[in-house]
Amino acid sequence: MTTDALFQSSMVPLFAVLVSMAAIPAILFSSRMPNLRESWSFLAAGIKFALVLSLVPGALRGESVGITLLEIAPGISFSLVADPLGVLFALVASGLWIVTTAYALGYMRGHHEKKQTRFFCSFALSLSATLGIAFSDNLITFLIFYELLTLATYPLVVHKESPDALRSGRMYLGYALTAGLLFLAAAVWINVRVGEVSFIAGGFIPEGAFGEGELKLLFLLFMVGVGVKAGVMPLHSWLPAAMVAPTPVSALLHAVAVVKSGAFGVLRVTGFVFGPEMMREHGLDVLLAIFAGATILLASTIALRQDNLKKRLAYSTVGHLSYIVMGAALASPAALTGSLMHLSAHAVMKITLFFCAGAIIVHSHKTEISQLDGLGRRMPWTFAAFGIGALGLAGIPPVYGFLSKWWLSMGSLDSGQGIVLGVFLLSGLLNAGYFFPIVIRGFFRPAAPDAHFPKGEATPWMVVPLCITATLALIFGIFPDFPLPFFEIASRVVESVMGELPQALNANEIGLAR
Repeated sequence: MTTDALFQSSMVPLFAVLVSMAAIPAILFSSRMPNLRESWSFLAAGIKFALVLSLVPGALRGESVGITLLEIAPGISFSLVADPLGVLFALVASGLWIVTTAYALGYMRGHHEKKQTRFFCSFALSLSATLGIAFSDNLITFLIFYELLTLATYPLVVHKESPDALRSGRMYLGYALTAGLLFLAAAVWINVRVGEVSFIAGGFIPEGAFGEGELKLLFLLFMVGVGVKAGVMPLHSWLPAAMVAPTPVSALLHAVAVVKSGAFGVLRVTGFVFGPEMMREHGLDVLLAIFAGATILLASTIALRQDNLKKRLAYSTVGHLSYIVMGAALASPAALTGSLMHLSAHAVMKITLFFCAGAIIVHSHKTEISQLDGLGRRMPWTFAAFGIGALGLAGIPPVYGFLSKWWLSMGSLDSGQGIVLGVFLLSGLLNAGYFFPIVIRGFFRPAAPDAHFPKGEATPWMVVPLCITATLALIFGIFPDFPLPFFEIASRVVESVMGELPQALNANEIGLAR
């Protein structure tokens, strides 16, 4: 179990993991009563979020709480610990699950999807696995939940059971399970050589435990293991292919669970296995930064060429996940702060964009961007929310994405990496280039003479969640510690990993209320 001196025993992380899993039998038994079935999902989501909220005060004090459930092998336990980093991720996942559940209800019914009971069961299991990842105390526990997430989300990816869906599902399993095997190999290797698998802030690999070549190979195994779900190129191909799944699944994959678990894994490995000092001394930071920078620019360039709305959003996700990876690679206090903030900022903004895409698809049956001329005047709330998400991902204030990109940019300067700052600035221009035309088409171009648009917005079950998440993107952009203290928790994580907070910057200097 964690060596943190501030550790306390608690069952809360376990309960937070199990609550949505416990709802699965109730969802199954209520399959013939849709309203009751969805009520179980809402109840589990609410309880899960409340349990995670109860962990926030401890995280703000830099404390960790958890429990060891069993000893897997000598020195290896199945343990759950809620430290500040885990609580930050769990807040994002559990909070967004509530609005995603409401949205999924509207989408699945509005689209007349089949096998909705299976869908909501898999959805619940996915969130249990995600919180298990967030609260994993060591590499083995992390891997168990990481693989469970793969298996839980597979039925969601293949939900339509069309040839394309089944093909995408096979690709997803192939990538994800192979990555898991590589992660396992790295975990076993490190345990044999070091005798340790528990996450420790600042890293636990002693200097000299591995030769230079061995250390780089070990790092590569870990990065492939988590990089597949993080969408780092060239490991990203499964992600655009998975867009064949229903839009709530796309939102789950891109904002709440799968890809965020990969990005979270990068933060765990870099900050709690290797540590910033070892990464700098052995050039691991440069290696990771090269892949992250290439992914940011290539994915953004590919997104410009996509006419399919969901595929454009998918390639945007590939690029933006590597902002988080780049912050971990730069490993300065400011850059790591930006990386942690982008974990939550991207989640809120990208889920808004996918909610909007789903509302457009269900209500107007339009899937291509070239078909959206004039639709914004029929669906103003949806397109306005899309505009807010687009502004944030382009890094324009006062939306949340500006703050995370600000800290990442300052972190690149603190690290003396002007070229990385150039990557961030160019990527922001590319983001504007592939997002803004969608809003312009919707509001300012006349509809085609043969266009058949519905009147009004989609069902409130879809429109209200996307308005909520768009509003949160604005609120967090102005008050990043209200209503949830993302900035404060990120500060505790940075302090534990780096041993310091950003020196040249503080929240008050850029107008943030801590």
